[in-house]
Amino acid sequence: MAELAVKIDHVSKYFRLPTEASTSLRTTLVNRFRGIKGYKEQHVLKDIDFEVEKGDFFGIVGRNGSGKSTLLKIISQIYVPEKGTVTVNGKLVSFIELGVGFNPELTGRENVYMNGAMLGFSTQEIDEMYDEIVDFAELHEFMNQKLKNYSSGMQVRLAFSVAIKARGDVLVLDEVLAVGDEAFQRKCNDYFLERKKSGLTTILVTHDMNAVKKYCNKAVLIEDGLIKVSGNVDKVANQYSLDNLKRLKAAQEDSSEEVEEFVSDLKVNLLSPVQTTPEQSVKFEISYTVKQDIQTYVAFSLTDADRNIWIYNDNSMDYLTEGQGEKRAVYECKLDQVNNLKLKLQVSVRNAKDEMVAYDTDEKIIIINRLDIPKDDLSAKDSASGLLLRNGDWNFG
Repeated sequence: MAELAVKIDHVSKYFRLPTEASTSLRTTLVNRFRGIKGYKEQHVLKDIDFEVEKGDFFGIVGRNGSGKSTLLKIISQIYVPEKGTVTVNGKLVSFIELGVGFNPELTGRENVYMNGAMLGFSTQEIDEMYDEIVDFAELHEFMNQKLKNYSSGMQVRLAFSVAIKARGDVLVLDEVLAVGDEAFQRKCNDYFLERKKSGLTTILVTHDMNAVKKYCNKAVLIEDGLIKVSGNVDKVANQYSLDNLKRLKAAQEDSSEEVEEFVSDLKVNLLSPVQTTPEQSVKFEISYTVKQDIQTYVAFSLTDADRNIWIYNDNSMDYLTEGQGEKRAVYECKLDQVNNLKLKLQVSVRNAKDEMVAYDTDEKIIIINRLDIPKDDLSAKDSASGLLLRNGDWNFG
């Protein structure tokens, strides 16, 4: 059993929101005897329960107001839950808001030491990481200037650098993947990819589903204080995107009624053997029913299931279908340049605006294996490169 980094055990949290202003103790006591509380309880989190194993890059997603930021503050011991417990194994570094704890009247250097102390690090520990922080922020010539003279982008870079370079066992981040300019974002991207490979534990809250799929190996979707979907990253991200699309369509139609499904009965039937060889075709059939008068097309991917790397991705609108009714297509292809792979087939249906309207929750696993090819053969190397390999054409039936 993998060792746990963070355990969230049936956590609930509510806030008391005042419903009336009381100007005196007498009024408060009278209202209390009359049974008037003067506040209402807002239940933000309701029995949240999941585990983060050491080495996980764990995503928490949900709409604004769903409770995800409150959950991070409980994990960071800023809030105390009404029910349940949170257990953290190791030193936790929390970066929930950019620049919290920074003083504009102090220099950049002084702020690094002050912020590091607030994160629980000693002066000696900050001494050891100081050069790395400044190098990452690229602010060498500004560290002796007062923070109030920094641009907003410079402050963001310094605050973010302190958080990610602080050597903690668990890094907690809330909506910080879009900080800084383009060059700094690329540097952050490289850092997260390296952190993912190194096996360090990270908990990330974001609205960016591309980031969730790129970095995370596990995720949860929180809706109205409850966990709606958990575990598989693609299922969590797809459900989040689909829920947002439904809400958008409901708003456009100016209706509070439940939006009718766009697509139903999406089925994926694997026609080729589950275990195959590179010479054999990968073949599958997709069928679905369109319930509204819209254009649709099928998008699918074949992913290395062990390393979460795309081997093939088809997201083209070349084969848009028109109108309502049942749609059916058969796809066939040889992937003769890949070997010793376990492929994960994922399928979704999208409209003409490239918005996902349905996805298949039952992933298909295809094993491509050829025992007579050495592992160091060229084709085996190609299969490990992460390049999109396509041989033959997909045939529509």
